[in-house]
Amino acid sequence: MSQVTIARPKADEHAEFYTRYVTLVPDGDLIALLRDQVIDTAALLREVGAERANYAYAPGKWTIKQVLGHMTDVERVMSYRALWFARNDSADLPGFDEDKWAVSANHSSRTLEDLFEEFQIVRAATIQFAKHVDAAASVRRGKANGQELSVRALLYIIAGHERHHGAVLRERYLTS
Repeated sequence: MSQVTIARPKADEHAEFYTRYVTLVPDGDLIALLRDQVIDTAALLREVGAERANYAYAPGKWTIKQVLGHMTDVERVMSYRALWFARNDSADLPGFDEDKWAVSANHSSRTLEDLFEEFQIVRAATIQFAKHVDAAASVRRGKANGQELSVRALLYIIAGHERHHGAVLRERYLTS
């Protein structure tokens, strides 16, 4: 099967909240970007180092480990939603509370390396799925958390979410 290009979603393919992530994704090959992000995230985490992995830049903010765990959790959820909608299932999907998940996940008990390994595995699955989303499936829509989303919007949200948190890590965690 030849690889398809995943076109940028239109504004009506996702809730306004997600625009902040979609707009962070540059034009071009989305799958190549998803691959490159793994390399970028690895380089960023090398800057962090194990000694700062439990650092939070302010009281009540997530630690670096929690941010990485959150990135992985969100990617897993968004990929599942994309799969669900791509397969043309009409059942609505629930939302999730990212703060409860971050607390419940106990990321602090894991190493940064282990958390990154999980991120890589989840990303590899996302890429494999995205490589085979055809044009018809890419525009299929469904509802999650009461909001309508397309498959391609979810894939762009995944890429933009990683870019967002990479920037937050650079600006708030590595500069102090």
